[in-house]
Amino acid sequence: MLKILIAEDDRELRQLFTHVLAKNGYVVKGVGDGQEAMDALDKDYYDLIISDIMMPVMDGYELVSQLRAAGNTTPVLMITAKGEFDDMRQGFISGTDDYMVKPVNVNEMVLRVGALLRRAQMINDRRLTIGNTVLECDSLMVHTGGESFVLPQKEFMVLYKMASYPGRIFTRQQLMDEIWGYENDSDTHTVDVHIGRLRDRFRENEDFKIVTIRGVGYKVTKS
Repeated sequence: MLKILIAEDDRELRQLFTHVLAKNGYVVKGVGDGQEAMDALDKDYYDLIISDIMMPVMDGYELVSQLRAAGNTTPVLMITAKGEFDDMRQGFISGTDDYMVKPVNVNEMVLRVGALLRRAQMINDRRLTIGNTVLECDSLMVHTGGESFVLPQKEFMVLYKMASYPGRIFTRQQLMDEIWGYENDSDTHTVDVHIGRLRDRFRENEDFKIVTIRGVGYKVTKS
């Protein structure tokens, strides 16, 4: 079972988060500050960390900074009353992966935890599975319908990016910036060309579809 560490100095809130996550099938340990979290991480492995910012002894910023400096890539969700943009910016600079502002909707928290864990698994595996289709990052290989083939790099990256977030709409500019780079001189028509090629290649694929959102962009939907 997946294990989550909660660093939160408000005992009632820590107990609430623990209860909700345990009901959703996670093994949860709660601690009261960043130093206790570091001690817990020295003794055991956790798949994800939920951390407050304002805590005694060691705050959330310092906790995440120390973890990242030590090469620890465990996903971190910060949950805090500090909702100003500069606070959020500092959280991401320190190395957090996601950020929620109190008061927290616990159902949304569970969804975000699940998304972070899935993303971490994809990064670790460097492969993505959609139904019976498998995309392998390191080789640009696609396995589907009993055959395997290599995609051109940009086509693979476009498909992998969208398929990692099924149902999410990506604008042409988003895809251009993330895959071709912010300083690339190509126009967004390049994205349309690559999408067209992908559609041709996967026209008979029963696991997913590439959908055009007119005037906005594209998304991948699971069949």
